[in-house]
Amino acid sequence: MGVELIRGDNFVTARLADVVNWARKSSLWPFPFGTACCGIEMMSTLASRYDMARFGAEAVRFSPRQADLLIVAGTICNKMAPVLKRIYDQMSQPKWVIAMGACASCGGIFDNYTVVQGIDQIIPVDMYVPGCPPSPQALMYSFTKIQGLVQSGQGLSLDPMPEAVPSVPV
Repeated sequence: MGVELIRGDNFVTARLADVVNWARKSSLWPFPFGTACCGIEMMSTLASRYDMARFGAEAVRFSPRQADLLIVAGTICNKMAPVLKRIYDQMSQPKWVIAMGACASCGGIFDNYTVVQGIDQIIPVDMYVPGCPPSPQALMYSFTKIQGLVQSGQGLSLDPMPEAVPSVPV
């Protein structure tokens, strides 16, 4: 991590960025955006059997201004795309995004005009969780990978994305 202990003088030196990223990694606050069956799997991951609290994610926030990790679980329709973009825009920087399940990643089995074929058309995605629905273990694995991105100070959502929300006919 870049932390060095100097013996005899009882102090530790480190870069400020490393310490801040370590603190961010250990206290991610997810915003759950569950719309379909993947949302049920996400809820079970946050429950006591799998216990995401041991990774520092027990503070589930339902306000985008207090969250720094967006978990999109389920089908996103074209009418819901502007809402998802607004929630993403309201989150403060730095922020990370997990696309959970086949529907959020690529539209899933719904290959029609009403379903967004992957949320990466709307917002940048840092981690994709495969499956229909994915298991809680898969979400926990992706969460640990997001923690690795946070620790290293990386992430796609840290780069600006062009304003490319698909036009929705009214």
